[in-house]
Amino acid sequence: MSTPRKPSLSLGPIYYLWDGAKWRDFYFRIADEAPVAHVVLGETVCSKRQNFTEPHIADVVDRLEAAGKRVTLSSLAMVTLERESQHVRSLVFDSSHPIEANDLAALGLLRGTPHSIGPLVNVYNAATARVLAARGAENICLPPELPMRSICTLAAEMPDFSFEIFAFGRMPLAISARCAHARSKGLTKDNCQFICREEPDGLPLRTLDSQSFLVLNGVQTMSHSCVALVEELTEIASAGISRIRLSPQDCDMVAVVQIYDAVLSGRLDSGEALTRLAAIYPSTPFSNGFYHQEKGAAWVARARNATLGA
Repeated sequence: MSTPRKPSLSLGPIYYLWDGAKWRDFYFRIADEAPVAHVVLGETVCSKRQNFTEPHIADVVDRLEAAGKRVTLSSLAMVTLERESQHVRSLVFDSSHPIEANDLAALGLLRGTPHSIGPLVNVYNAATARVLAARGAENICLPPELPMRSICTLAAEMPDFSFEIFAFGRMPLAISARCAHARSKGLTKDNCQFICREEPDGLPLRTLDSQSFLVLNGVQTMSHSCVALVEELTEIASAGISRIRLSPQDCDMVAVVQIYDAVLSGRLDSGEALTRLAAIYPSTPFSNGFYHQEKGAAWVARARNATLGA
């Protein structure tokens, strides 16, 4: 029996609204310093944000590809307007780069064309994965709520297919046609004034008894906790998973990538890795509950003898 290959690291799209210069400089640094093999670019959450990043996309793609990164362009997670539909069609038919589909609207256009499936598309079993693969999907980033038991089943039933695991970042939970982020500031979606730019890492929500709950990011709802699957990397690699996805947060993502790379390469103990991650992203609790078939916000220790609410 052959030994599974070391998974490669990938960087998912930025879900938040960052100023164009910050967005550009972030990817320039990723290109120059981060040991990731794959980078997914493009607006996924809200089409109104595209004007901030479009002036910089060509330069970012050139910089990433010059550094040897493989670039994939992300589709929108929800298409509700004709201009958004036109954007998806243009992305599919006019781009020279592979596309990552993040909703079903793009899948019909991509049929027969090599593409990827993002974590916002629900792929929970091998039957679904086989259908998508037959239509041209070459890589599927599985939803973050999928437990390892299901991941192992998928990998065993499709051993030659590329599966990707969401292993760092706030979990993308839902997309709405309405913008709760704007509403929370007394604005509407049509006249939002790009208010989500004020929270480059999302707007934290609390329950009535002041418990941290979720995070708003424009029309997107995300987890308050940050997935951190570093103690699980050995198990993930042993299952034959091809890629480990890190989702950009408003912290030093180059350092995050370097930590994951060091753990995968055996240069860093996972316990020390968690300590370093906590120092890099100190304001957000870590979670791995979904992976261990627990509530998503839970933290399950490596010895599985402690579960802490996050």
